[in-house]
Amino acid sequence: MQSYSDKSGDYFAHARKEIEPLLPKKCGRVLEIGCGSGATLGWLRRDHQALHTVGVEIAESAAEHARTLANEVFCLDFERHDLPGDAQHFDLILCLDVLEHMVDPWAVVNRLATRYLETGGTLVVSLPNVRHYSVVLPLLFGGRWDYEDAGLLDRTHLRFFTKASAMALLTHPQLGPVTCIATGFDGWTAKRVLNTVTLGLFQELVTYQNFLSVSKVA
Repeated sequence: MQSYSDKSGDYFAHARKEIEPLLPKKCGRVLEIGCGSGATLGWLRRDHQALHTVGVEIAESAAEHARTLANEVFCLDFERHDLPGDAQHFDLILCLDVLEHMVDPWAVVNRLATRYLETGGTLVVSLPNVRHYSVVLPLLFGGRWDYEDAGLLDRTHLRFFTKASAMALLTHPQLGPVTCIATGFDGWTAKRVLNTVTLGLFQELVTYQNFLSVSKVA
């Protein structure tokens, strides 16, 4: 996994309230991979009665802050290391803008599904949409694929996903059907108007991020 030492504090700091439509009725025990400064775990404890929150974060400075908001936070590379201590099972696991930074996100999803997710539990994932027009048009018309400090072409991204490949990532023998939603289409925004008048034909091209959830069935 690439270095995050040049990331600003804001990169780690925001509660991801966009996932609210995908949350189970009871959060129970929550694990967040890539918890940043812990804002999302703190929000789940405060507003969604999460019983026990555990974070994993590779950046020590962010992990230190997250410890003030979560019950437990481990500073480690989850691709290379399991959680310390005895085996734990979680009712909700979050991977929000983290799997695209991993060498083998398919192996990580398999490990989460088989080892950490409780039967009946929910895995919620967010992934940038590489089919967004801001990536497609410069590539198509200008031959440009310009890495940036943050965003869809964040230079620390190792994997890139469309809606279809994101759903395929979460397809697993122990997981049920995958739900995928796109945010930013609420209210009378230009994006929603365009999506409406084109009957959703270009929805994927104006979707910045896909949010997915799946439950463990066996």
